Amino acid sequence: MGAGGMAAHNMGAAAVLRPPTDKPPFTLAQIKKAIPPHCFERSLIKSSYYLLHDLAIVAALLYFATAVIPALPAGLTRHAAWTLYWVAQGCVAFGVWVIAHECGHHAFSDYQLLNDAVGLVLHSWLLVPYFSWKYSHRRHHSNPGSLERDETFVPQQKAALAWYAPYAPYVEGSAAGRLLLIAVRLTIGWPLYLTLNSHGRPYPRHACHFDPYGPIFSDRERVQVFVTDVSLLAVWFALFKLASAFGFWWMVRVYGVPLLVVNAWLVLVVYLHHTHQALPHYDSSEWDWLRGALATVDRDYGVLNHVFHHIADTHVLHHLFSAMPHYHAMEATKAIRPLLGDYYKFDATPIAKAVWRETRECVYVESLGDGKGVFWYNNKF
Repeated sequence: MGAGGMAAHNMGAAAVLRPPTDKPPFTLAQIKKAIPPHCFERSLIKSSYYLLHDLAIVAALLYFATAVIPALPAGLTRHAAWTLYWVAQGCVAFGVWVIAHECGHHAFSDYQLLNDAVGLVLHSWLLVPYFSWKYSHRRHHSNPGSLERDETFVPQQKAALAWYAPYAPYVEGSAAGRLLLIAVRLTIGWPLYLTLNSHGRPYPRHACHFDPYGPIFSDRERVQVFVTDVSLLAVWFALFKLASAFGFWWMVRVYGVPLLVVNAWLVLVVYLHHTHQALPHYDSSEWDWLRGALATVDRDYGVLNHVFHHIADTHVLHHLFSAMPHYHAMEATKAIRPLLGDYYKFDATPIAKAVWRETRECVYVESLGDGKGVFWYNNKF
């Protein structure tokens, strides 16, 4: 076993073992062979069913917000109804977000043009730059766990931290400081990543998902990034017209707050997929694709696993076979777990506790000083 081996990390009730970091004794082909062949089959009918199911719930909730809530008595009852709407609509709309994400992975159907058309429409209405993020996200899947080439939530090495990092409130043990960091991350983390490449891979110049000529994209991708920008402008114009017709605060209540919930779930889910004391990261001397793809963790979101189309509790599988549709992911995960053995990671820690713990414990990465390019999260200064 590698540097991490089976060394245990004390994580309270959820003691998680560090996985092996040596090259696995199995290949991707062997993992694929362990999965029933039908799990790789995409069904347009089945994918469309899940999409229409989610859109029907979105429409029903929209009716609730526009027709039912205004008829309720003013005061606590109406406030409670709005809160229920925001949470429910945000969760269901994140499920729609996940389906659009599957379109970008060619998992929605066998027809790439249809996948991109559906993904572009869905993501644009959620103010996501579909093609731009599709390409950067593809590079995340091509370079998972790489300190030099991964695209999202790339951890800093201890030596690269700013001089004031040891005094940051979330490091010093301040609960208020840690809570503030979580709140900022969940509310504006997504737009900061898209516009300023916050927590993204370092580039030689400013990287922005809305810039067709930015360093994120190749020449052959620039036209589709431009198409994405035009699509987003069209949605912004439609939102402006709706706000003009029904009022700014109507738009905030009906659309804006649920979108904030969607963005919060996105950041939280991605963060917890790739941030954990038992997850290794690799530099170029040690990294290879299979070990990097295995450097993620499945989490349990309870009933929301179904609402989120199992993106969170089958994420290890998703990094191995990203074109597999979500409705086969549970069966495939069950099939590969015996083969993966200690290379498979699952943490059943309640999500609120997990995000609090990871924010406290996972401040930077460092190697164990054994000369290997394997890095682990730490928070000690």
